Amino acid sequence: MAENNTNAPLIETSAVGFTYQGSETPALQDVTLSIGAGECVLLCGKSGCGKTTFTRLLNGLAPAFFPGRMLGSCRVGDLLAGTAAIEEYVPLVGSVFQNPKTQYFNVDTTAELAFPCENVGMPSAEIRNRVQDCARRFGLTGLMDRSIFCLSGGEKQRIAFAAASMLGPRLLVLDEPTSNLDAGAIVQLHDMIAAMKEAGVTIVLAEHRLAWITDLVDRYFFFEESRLAAQWTAAAFAALTAKALTARGLRARELATCRARLREKSAASNGPAPAQAAIQSKGLTLGYSKRSPIRTLPDFSLAYGEIVGLMGHNGIGKSTLARTLCGLLKPLGGQILWDGAPAKPRSCTRRSFLVMQDVNYQLFSDSVREEVLLGAAQPERCDEILAALGLTTLADRHPMSLSGGQKQRVVVAAAMLSGKDLIVLDEPTSGLDHAHMQQVGQLLQQLKQAGKIVLVITHDEELAADWCDRVIQWNDKEERGR
Repeated sequence: MAENNTNAPLIETSAVGFTYQGSETPALQDVTLSIGAGECVLLCGKSGCGKTTFTRLLNGLAPAFFPGRMLGSCRVGDLLAGTAAIEEYVPLVGSVFQNPKTQYFNVDTTAELAFPCENVGMPSAEIRNRVQDCARRFGLTGLMDRSIFCLSGGEKQRIAFAAASMLGPRLLVLDEPTSNLDAGAIVQLHDMIAAMKEAGVTIVLAEHRLAWITDLVDRYFFFEESRLAAQWTAAAFAALTAKALTARGLRARELATCRARLREKSAASNGPAPAQAAIQSKGLTLGYSKRSPIRTLPDFSLAYGEIVGLMGHNGIGKSTLARTLCGLLKPLGGQILWDGAPAKPRSCTRRSFLVMQDVNYQLFSDSVREEVLLGAAQPERCDEILAALGLTTLADRHPMSLSGGQKQRVVVAAAMLSGKDLIVLDEPTSGLDHAHMQQVGQLLQQLKQAGKIVLVITHDEELAADWCDRVIQWNDKEERGR
């Protein structure tokens, strides 16, 4: 792997800064850097440090779709941000976002891959050849002609990546692409990135999870409080101590120790049921239709004052269980018991709070403070919770103006104030840095100490290892729906 940038720069910025329309605080300030053609670089730093804004300058989304005031210059190839039209970026830059649903234009996978080529007027025969080649190159043949709505999170991300590569871009920009992916899907994404790098494509990756990509990264750019605070070669980054990483809010560079603790906590879930079980499942079958159930679960129990992690690959039924426990879906079979008595969906809803995987679906108010107070049973704790989650300075901001990680913290804060018995969090640390992941963990502990039942659905191995009392691991060998 190259340690030095010996290639001609594809990206050059000079004192670039950006302030979003309606904001007085710059999201990016005085960033000067150069990235060579064919390099793979990683943008790292705490949530809200400016990484996403920088990626939006690279792909032309800012200021075209995200209006604001720009200072300095940002050049990608021959294109200058703020001067070049957005359509000029299309053949040069491919983008993959944290939430792939935000970049889909079609309802089936084949049409989604074809769309970029159709958009530039490519002949039909050439489009068909490119789609077939792309599907073969990235191992997507089995996903062709599938409904986008029936894909797992990992499958959606792979399709988004493939679509971004259809026009043969010189630059790929990826913003937190692994935030909701399981370990297997992350490996697949790694291999897709490796193939693009081998082909000479420049890769710019904004990411909190570090362990999966270290073998491909040539340089690391560390952002802090909207500025480029440090940069390291791969060798220099490898020499940083774990303490130095934590001090900068960065995740672990390797996960061997973390995975050993996970195995211990998974073994604990195979032991006797909790003595003070609050919720029990009996023959519970999950799904949206009796004709196509997702799975029938082994019986399980959740106790008051316990944090239980639920892990398993994308599409295995974890989020469906969350909706079922919270009364948003009826079980297809079996039953849920609360305190030993059968519970109807309506009573489950009254006693539970779900932090959704895509928190955009549950943000309704005009400010962070109003959102956190909506339905609060303990409004007097609002300032305390905002401070604990680092949201005090954002209290008057509109929730939809925040970064993905900041939005996640807002909904976790609302859950803290809800007063419900069961708190289910579906990927609560997606898009969060190490420090904010630890803050979420500390709040989980507060919920536990308050006697709440806490179920954490997660792919975040660090969160599960550090903060869960036990971990339930689902895999394909378990019983499927009958």
